[in-house]
Amino acid sequence: MTVAGQAFDAAALGSEIQRRVGVKTSRDEPLARFTTMRVGGPADLFAVAHNAFELRALVKFARSRGIPYIVLGRGSNVVISDRGVRGMVIQDRAEGSEIRDERLIAEAGLPMARAATVTQQAGLSGLEFGLAIPGTVGGAVWANAGAHDSDVAAVLESAGVLLADGTERRLPAEELRLGYRDSRFKGELGAGELVLSATFRLQSASAEVIKARLDEIRRWRQTHQPLGLPSAGSIFRNPEGRSAGTLIDEAGLKGLSVGGATVSEKHANFIVNDRRGTAADVRLLGERVQAEVRQRFDVELAFEIAFLGDWTSWQAGQGFQ
Repeated sequence: MTVAGQAFDAAALGSEIQRRVGVKTSRDEPLARFTTMRVGGPADLFAVAHNAFELRALVKFARSRGIPYIVLGRGSNVVISDRGVRGMVIQDRAEGSEIRDERLIAEAGLPMARAATVTQQAGLSGLEFGLAIPGTVGGAVWANAGAHDSDVAAVLESAGVLLADGTERRLPAEELRLGYRDSRFKGELGAGELVLSATFRLQSASAEVIKARLDEIRRWRQTHQPLGLPSAGSIFRNPEGRSAGTLIDEAGLKGLSVGGATVSEKHANFIVNDRRGTAADVRLLGERVQAEVRQRFDVELAFEIAFLGDWTSWQAGQGFQ
């Protein structure tokens, strides 16, 4: 097997990782069960980082060997190709956190929903919206995730970042270029950088008042979102001044299906998987929705989800060629 034009011996590399880093790896690991959409082919090499030390070591190992790698949190907001991922997938399970001086300091693998409940128990307000974010702290910073009239930018003080040159820095939020579902990590400036941790600046409040807000968010999600079915979260960004879900609904696209993927009847900006769907089904359906909304309203919907893995030979609207 070759990756990026180089010979790739997954067995030998796995043995070396276990010897040098102390982490077991697996080959041809199916990735569907590690994503909330429940689609995705195999990773050539798969490893789980249980703490920040293992995460750093695995990333640095991959970089030193020139191995393409993807760091995966809880697998939300992504659709992994049915053809899988060439190179290595590192699942970030570094979930440490601490409360200090009205701040939450969290490792990148901490689920945002847990960050919301941990801070509630500590009587700290500001991260309630995290209950509606299905991903991790690292992914939330990467995407400037938001919900319920708040987002990461509103409460983020700084992030610990592994830079492309292998050094680490704590970057203030002002340097992260946080915008609507955007950050420096999505552009050239942050190419090769990895969020290791984040510090959130919060405010003291009654734990009971915060709990009531969390309960309100839970009820809203149960009423408005298809929580019982595999999905990747919101499929499209909201166009300026518009709601992607409303546009899709007004185009009459709720219930539209391609294979096992369907535009949710409950929330039009969700594509759900009947557990028999494929990544190709999801992408083709998303592109069909884009085309319909473009034709009817002259509005271009941009994907909020990221398509990861081997999508070579994919042609928009036609699938793999």
